[in-house]
Amino acid sequence: MSNLYKGVDVSWKPFLEDEFQKKYMEEIKTFLIKCSKNNEVIYPHPIDIFRSLELTTFDNVKVVILGQDPYHGPNQAHGLAFSVKKNVSKPPSLKNIFKEISEDLKIEKRSSGDLTNWAKQGVLLLNTCLTVSPGRPGSHSHLGWQEFTDSVIKAVDTKDRVVFILWGSYARKKKELLSNNKNLILEAPHPSPLSAHRGFFGCKHFSKTNQFLHKHEIKDIDWIS
Repeated sequence: MSNLYKGVDVSWKPFLEDEFQKKYMEEIKTFLIKCSKNNEVIYPHPIDIFRSLELTTFDNVKVVILGQDPYHGPNQAHGLAFSVKKNVSKPPSLKNIFKEISEDLKIEKRSSGDLTNWAKQGVLLLNTCLTVSPGRPGSHSHLGWQEFTDSVIKAVDTKDRVVFILWGSYARKKKELLSNNKNLILEAPHPSPLSAHRGFFGCKHFSKTNQFLHKHEIKDIDWIS
């Protein structure tokens, strides 16, 4: 896994180095190598698998937004939960996220679905499963990625004054990993069209996040850029 690990910022090393030595990660490595040898496509491209941990350093994490697994359509996934590459059509969940931002903050909707700038500001856009096969959502959920990303979540929870944003029942189950009462946990239904009207719209998570950060004298997030 050493080549893939190069994509992880060095600030994560004290928390994740041991994970890369564990059996489940060796099995994931074997699986990915087999896919490569068989010319099987996986999303995102291998160089982007750990992109969330490359763009957002441990020291800089202010907010965590959890996704489930990467987008499974061509040219969409690039290693950041809910984000798509530049000039790619925005998926329905992302459109709803932008709609809520616009309503919450009384600003115009974002045009680009690429959330790289959020990641650089300290928003860890973490999928709990880091790879997927084309057209098959959840297809890599058996590999053990959740053990790795659980360790990421627990590592971030050792920091104080972090906002954890949990959308949907799957993400909300991760609440059991969080024990630091100096952090803020925000929960809502998933932004997908199937559930957004059940409480995602109107949750005001973006303004609540910035209010919490501002209260603790932490630079807030520019959600529109």
